[in-house]
Amino acid sequence: MKLSVLDQSPISKGTTAEEALRQTIQLAKHTEKLNFHRYWVAEHHSTNGLASSSPEVLISQIAQETNRIRVGSGGVLLPQYSPFKVAENFRMLEAFHPGRIDLGLGRSPGGGPKTRLALTDGIEKPLSSFSRQVKELRHFLYNSVPKGDRYFGVTVRPETIHNPEMWILGLSARGAKHAAINGTGFTFGHFINPDQGQEAITTYRERFKPIAGLKQPQVNVCVFVVCAETEEKAEELAKSQDLWLLKVEKGLDTRVPSTDEAVNYPYTEEEVKKISHNRRRCIIGTPEQVQEQLVALSKIYDTEEFLIITNIFEFEEKKRSYELVSKMF
Repeated sequence: MKLSVLDQSPISKGTTAEEALRQTIQLAKHTEKLNFHRYWVAEHHSTNGLASSSPEVLISQIAQETNRIRVGSGGVLLPQYSPFKVAENFRMLEAFHPGRIDLGLGRSPGGGPKTRLALTDGIEKPLSSFSRQVKELRHFLYNSVPKGDRYFGVTVRPETIHNPEMWILGLSARGAKHAAINGTGFTFGHFINPDQGQEAITTYRERFKPIAGLKQPQVNVCVFVVCAETEEKAEELAKSQDLWLLKVEKGLDTRVPSTDEAVNYPYTEEEVKKISHNRRRCIIGTPEQVQEQLVALSKIYDTEEFLIITNIFEFEEKKRSYELVSKMF
């Protein structure tokens, strides 16, 4: 099984965005030593608790500080941007770090209506253009813009021996179809909503069309994981993530609360039920328990790669969690 990382550069209460970004670099170096396969960074805007607003810049910093691990986006929010410019950015990254760059793409609007308009310079851009944008992006990357196309003759520079791997992130069969018809890898976001995973991945595999760059369907799955030496400690550490998820979903403070705050928080009965419901998105326990559940998920989803996301308060405990999981594989 391949283990990889998704990092949103979460900001713990009492720390700064600068510290969170430095921790992202530290965690990337740490997980590379643990033989993790990929390190992907997210894109979030106008959010006080997540520092990763520019994955391209962060990818460059991580790749410079590491040697082997693949580095990529999870993912660039393509509906807000020019496919040509995204292709140029990732070709540039590929030129500096050959054979190590992944281009993960998301269909999310990236924030509320005002934030999205700020990203698009006030231009109303429909999310329904996503599949067309993915197709154009692939044409640009592979210099395959067909004759008669409005962009025929436009060439992405710099030239590189290899192209970044392309992935599409999705939560349903719709996202899976985008990946399948465009011949990209597919990342299922179990950590956001696990309900449609099997249907989405089956749809992707059935409809996959091999195009330049990828000849066989390629799937990975992202899941929250908190691992500790004992089940009791894992549960304690996970409480900060539980409360963080609760507040994120309510549109409240998105900084990660301390474990003490989470333990002493006055939860309502409805909030307790919501936390229990959210636990379906997570794997929490000892190394043996995490291994057992990851293996079970790998059979359900028919995949050998998981992106692990761990948004707990204590950074050293986060590093330890990744370390404990890696030892089981």
